[in-house]
Amino acid sequence: MPSLRPRAFGIAVLGCWALTELAVPASAQDIEPRAYSNAPVGVNFLIAGYALTQGGLSFDSALPATNPELTTTNAILAYARVLDIAGMSAKFDVIAPITDLSGSVDFDGQRVQRDISGLADPKFRLSVNFFGAPALSMKEFAGFKQDLIVGASLQVSAPAGQYDASRLVNLGTNRWSFKSELGVSQALGRWTLEGTAAVTLYTDNDDFYQHRTRSQDPLYSVQAHVIYGFRSGVWGSLDGTYFAGGRTTLDGMLNNDLQQNWRVGGTLAFPIDVRNSLKLYGSSGVSARTGNSFDLLGIAWQYRWGGGL
Repeated sequence: MPSLRPRAFGIAVLGCWALTELAVPASAQDIEPRAYSNAPVGVNFLIAGYALTQGGLSFDSALPATNPELTTTNAILAYARVLDIAGMSAKFDVIAPITDLSGSVDFDGQRVQRDISGLADPKFRLSVNFFGAPALSMKEFAGFKQDLIVGASLQVSAPAGQYDASRLVNLGTNRWSFKSELGVSQALGRWTLEGTAAVTLYTDNDDFYQHRTRSQDPLYSVQAHVIYGFRSGVWGSLDGTYFAGGRTTLDGMLNNDLQQNWRVGGTLAFPIDVRNSLKLYGSSGVSARTGNSFDLLGIAWQYRWGGGL
């Protein structure tokens, strides 16, 4: 790894933090360490990534189907910007995924095959650190040292993905979703402990498979991360998430698809130089009541500019 001046080194590490906030679109199953870190106001991030999932329904965990055997390849383009909201550090990000999906599921006693490529539902998020991470300029940020950070976020998923009501499996969901989250991050020397709790609310899909109406109960999720930062600027984390709820109804009839699912994973991120960072990540389903466990591997590259960099 090339050597970096102390100030540039700190900014390169910062870039790795922000990069981890943008993940493969996977509803409440996202695992995101460093989601509530601080960063200098005005810095912009451009992220390009690739991810592979195999197994269960990683794109829409509420489908009334069983025995999923699906493979997706995801090209991800994202943008984020650090903001100052009433003296608190905040970030806005948008994620636009292009997905190729192939595989099959069981539905009403039949095996349904699907092969499709196109745009999945884009996501927009605003996060605010309301304690422990004030809005700072690039110069001020050089002296910032994390202790306890408390923040919150709201992510909106828009129904702009590819969708065909005559098909059971789609890339888009034809509905809005709203995920509100509370997060806590505590630094302990080179270690950082993080936890989040979230709830995702869904609008109805009034043009579901064969022109039916599908509703979904709120989906609740928690995450935990144990992160270690090396002197070189590289950091790694062990990650876990549990999500429950999300039971669906079709035309008023309740489905037996209550979710009670566990996932674990790991993340490795490192700076390349003052403007570029790289992240490797993966996760796997440990226990999935609804049969939607899947394996995920991904890589993401980030370019950073602005804010006096």
